[in-house]
Amino acid sequence: MTNHWIDIKNADVVIIMGGNAAENHPVGFGWVTEAMKHNNAKLVVVDPRFNRSAAVADYYAQLRSGTDIAFFLGLIRYLIETNQVNWDYVKTFTNAGFIVREDFGYQDGLFTGYDPETKSYDTESWFYELDEQATPRLMKP
Repeated sequence: MTNHWIDIKNADVVIIMGGNAAENHPVGFGWVTEAMKHNNAKLVVVDPRFNRSAAVADYYAQLRSGTDIAFFLGLIRYLIETNQVNWDYVKTFTNAGFIVREDFGYQDGLFTGYDPETKSYDTESWFYELDEQATPRLMKP
């Protein structure tokens, strides 16, 4: 979580994934029920297990273990395709606008910098392109 529990009271959609906030954080979960009551917020629980959070959810997405990344990628693709992304927020408050170095790559299931002898990575190529002040360069709008 990147925000405080109390901010959830302002939400119109709450997603709980891989946890059981109703049991593990009952005081914090009170803000989820507050949002559901006063904002008509929808609660989505994504978890392999049916738990107390799922029991009160509007939508329960039962995943198989290990498929959470596929779920998120599908969600992201849907949001992009239906233009439901706040691009100003993404550009301003995330690293999505930074340009990754040209020598970064991915091939045959391995990222650049893999050393088969040590079975480890040199992550130097994974960094961003930098300007003269050593600040990451941004994509042009």
